[in-house]
Amino acid sequence: MARLGLLPRCSFAGVGNLFSIRVWDLPTRLCHGALALLFLALVISGQIGGDTMVWHMRFGFAMLSLVMWRILWGFMGGYWSRFSSFVSTPLQAWRFARQSSLAKTTRVAGHNPLGAWSVLAMLSCLGLQAMTGLFSDDQISTSGPLTALVSQAWVERATQWHTGLGKWGLMALVVLHLGSIFWYVRVRRVDLLNPMLTGDQILDNPARESTDTIASRLMAAMLLLLCASAVGLSVGIGPL
Repeated sequence: MARLGLLPRCSFAGVGNLFSIRVWDLPTRLCHGALALLFLALVISGQIGGDTMVWHMRFGFAMLSLVMWRILWGFMGGYWSRFSSFVSTPLQAWRFARQSSLAKTTRVAGHNPLGAWSVLAMLSCLGLQAMTGLFSDDQISTSGPLTALVSQAWVERATQWHTGLGKWGLMALVVLHLGSIFWYVRVRRVDLLNPMLTGDQILDNPARESTDTIASRLMAAMLLLLCASAVGLSVGIGPL
């Protein structure tokens, strides 16, 4: 059943009607939640080590599949999930940061200019961390499935990044991301959590809705299957 385009909800401080807009399609929301769970599982399994490294690698394969999917979905997904709808320039992000610190934050459909850079940084770091894991070797019992394809020098570089700067940099980025959400919710009174759970965002003005139909969801599922298959074939090249 098709959704109604613009649904006026209620008056807000006497300014006028608010509009409920479908901003995040279901595949994007599921991906967001899965990435968060996988990140937590990767941190825990990596810290435990030992036999859990088998699962650490499996979680890493799943993470790489999801990152690949999200990049492709950034060109094929619902309107507000596409990079073309939210990627901003550094100048735009700087201006938004100055304006939001001086005045009441305006409800922005999808990602605001600062959030756009956070998304790009997160996807880049998650992807790089997953990729370096394929070439890492702990010199004890666990080695990535593609270590045999590169020189020992590259294995050492990948391992140093994966267990050092890449790991701690990604954790710092996640903490910054969570802190930003907390700041917007508690200080600026901008709800960023509910839209990612329900898909709908409350805006002051009408905005374009993202396509979120059965057909688009099936396309997303097929795309994820292709990404997972590509990762599976890739990791099958080297010794497991």
